[in-house]
Amino acid sequence: MTDTDGKKPLGLGGAPRSGQVKQSFSHGRTKSVLVETKRKRLVVAKPGAPGAAAAPGTASHLGDPSKRPAGISDAEMERRLAALRNAKAREAEDAVKRAEDDRIREEDRQKRRDEIEIKEREEREREDAARQKLVEEARAKAEAEIKAQRAEQAAAPAPRSARPASTSTPATAGDDARGPASAKPPLAPRKTERERDDRDRNAKAKVDDARRAGKLTLNDALAGEGVRTRSLAAMKRKQEKARQKALGFGNKPEKMVRDVQLPESIVVQELANRMAERAADVVKSLMKMGLMVTMNQAIDADTAEIVIEEFGHRAVRVSDADVEQVIDHVQDSAESLISRPPIVTIMGHVDHGKTSLLDAIRHANVVTGEAGGITQHIGAYQVTTDAGARLTFLDTPGHAAFTSMRQRGAQVTDIVVLVVAADDAVMPQTIEAIKHAKAAKVPMIVAINKIDKYDANPTKVRTDLLQHEVVVEAMSGDVLDVEVSAKTGQGLDKLLEAIALQAEILELRANPNRAASGAVIEAKLDVGRGPVATVLVQNGTLRKGDIFVVGEQWGKVRALINDQGERIDEAGPSVPVEVLGLNGTPQAGDVLNVVETEAQAREIATYREKTTKDKRAAVGAAVTMEQLMAKAKADKDVAELPIVVKADVQGSAEAIVQAMEKIGNDEVRVRVLHYGVGAITETDVGLAEASGAPVIGFNVRANASARQIANQKGVEIRYYSVIYDLVDDVKAAASGLLKAEVRETFIGYAQIKEVFKVTGIGNVAGCIVTEGIARRSAGVRLLRDNVVIHEGTLKTLKRFKDEVKEVQSGQECGMAFERYDDIRQGDVIEIFEREEVQRRLA
Repeated sequence: MTDTDGKKPLGLGGAPRSGQVKQSFSHGRTKSVLVETKRKRLVVAKPGAPGAAAAPGTASHLGDPSKRPAGISDAEMERRLAALRNAKAREAEDAVKRAEDDRIREEDRQKRRDEIEIKEREEREREDAARQKLVEEARAKAEAEIKAQRAEQAAAPAPRSARPASTSTPATAGDDARGPASAKPPLAPRKTERERDDRDRNAKAKVDDARRAGKLTLNDALAGEGVRTRSLAAMKRKQEKARQKALGFGNKPEKMVRDVQLPESIVVQELANRMAERAADVVKSLMKMGLMVTMNQAIDADTAEIVIEEFGHRAVRVSDADVEQVIDHVQDSAESLISRPPIVTIMGHVDHGKTSLLDAIRHANVVTGEAGGITQHIGAYQVTTDAGARLTFLDTPGHAAFTSMRQRGAQVTDIVVLVVAADDAVMPQTIEAIKHAKAAKVPMIVAINKIDKYDANPTKVRTDLLQHEVVVEAMSGDVLDVEVSAKTGQGLDKLLEAIALQAEILELRANPNRAASGAVIEAKLDVGRGPVATVLVQNGTLRKGDIFVVGEQWGKVRALINDQGERIDEAGPSVPVEVLGLNGTPQAGDVLNVVETEAQAREIATYREKTTKDKRAAVGAAVTMEQLMAKAKADKDVAELPIVVKADVQGSAEAIVQAMEKIGNDEVRVRVLHYGVGAITETDVGLAEASGAPVIGFNVRANASARQIANQKGVEIRYYSVIYDLVDDVKAAASGLLKAEVRETFIGYAQIKEVFKVTGIGNVAGCIVTEGIARRSAGVRLLRDNVVIHEGTLKTLKRFKDEVKEVQSGQECGMAFERYDDIRQGDVIEIFEREEVQRRLA
């Protein structure tokens, strides 16, 4: 439309166009809605406009110097244009390559689809042939039935009428209206023919319907006989099964015959696992044999062998000890051995400066971390000298209670450094360290420490060592000796040179390319990390993720931590590391071996645990009845002090138990009810409460619930950090169980001069005190011919007619015994006093 001037009306892009949209609602309802649509405005820039862009695919703005970015030369612009053209060419090549790859993949997919269609078409043709055969058989059967019915009907006689036809006369044919004078005409044969025609038509229609149905199955052909029809899902399953069979997926794999390792006894579940059979099938087989067992019960080897043969496998008899054969004990060849750092153990008497010497070598301060300045754990450290040599040091405690810990240190070491203080000379633990080093047959280096003190006498140290068959080089021997000072650092370089020289003489070598093995130096139970073992790798390389068995425990290496507290991935020979990932706390001194599978590790650990229990049971059972009675009688006369011990590490716990076993004598002893590592728990408090024992914590504390229960039950928990204090307190407590010593002091003698009979009292002896003094509260013995015939107390002591407390020597008195009247003239009365003296354990 236009206005009166012939101009178009003002508007944005012209008038909108109208249209109709049909909306559909539920229940079939619809509604037509009128909508307006607007055309999108297209803005086309003029060719000469400033904002007009160049044609796609061109770089005119790059070639135009006026539109080129500032500072770009022609050569740079040519290089950029060439790079742009190369990039476009590569994109085109990539597009062509991708199109070719897509075409090849599509051809492969089409080929696979064609093969599947061919197989499906062949399967359908076979099914169609089978259906056609069924249809022909059904048609033949139906035609045979029809022929049989026709033959039967043709052989059947015609039905007779009510009256013979000869009796009918023409006259009677017209008498129908007058009554039933004659019978109905013979219509039965015509009815039989009609029924036969109907049956023929029905059978023909059935065959035609079956022919028209096309895919007629046997179920369809016999549907009239009450046979159940097959569903479409069943037909699809049949086709899928046939297709899978044609592709080879339906064939069952042949059963694998296995060699089953059969120990003396085996659990049913484990037997099923080794045969790769279902546990339920194994249990069913055992039930057929008359054994009502579950999968968690053990059976003997003979029964298991029958089951193995029934399942078609071969049984290989092995003993329980054969499980440890998986641990590699082969000897390494000379070509596989490489040089390794020496393992040096620091030994010596307590407070002779072992840890301080190691601190000076490591430039660290370990002494401040030990309670009382005494080393109570085995520390493993690795040091690199200024010359580049790597040394592994083991610092062992020097206290007498840590004998077993020092003994384990000597068993894994290559060189022993015997630290002797120059101002103290040879002491008991020094002698013990010498014995351990000689028993381990390792070379020894004597470090004479504290040489900086004013009273140092190294000559006395060398002379004292001669008494223990240790001859140093200064005494023309073969044992290296170095004078050092941990405080000033004097002689440390000479000590390291001596260690390196001794290691070079030993030619220490190991094979790092094999399954790792090592010794547990220390073990503890950490609250946040679980069981932790300090392991010194002796052979092979221990890696993160290795499966290992150590003593009666097993595990998988979850983390390796070196002596600097850093996480590492592997540890080679002579490297000390903390190992995380154990299932329990091992014993210090156990050997760690890496195995292949968790099953092997678990089996070895279970076997070792069972062996240990059997040994304990055998030791307890290997006694006679007389020995049991004697032990029971001895235990009855011995007082016991029960205690529960918890320590921070396994070595400290063992040292405390050994120290407790040495406390006591024939009358009293200390009995450790339970010891372990880790914090004091409710179980420990419950055990202590039931036994009336205190709980001793060494460098550990009780958790909150354990403290609360201990306060409620009145259980004493005592904490210690120095083993001296612990041993002294337990010894004092055990001394309280000792019976007090009774000491007798003779205070006088009296002689009976006359015997009087007093009514109400009995016989009274008239005596004279010949020596000492007589007291009424003292004990007395009656001597006749110097033989003791009675020992008791006085009933009365009189001087003249008065009761007195004591009578001096040379005076006369009257004495009467408590419940004893057989006294005679001339007997001697010995008067003494008893005194109880509290005893203490040595």
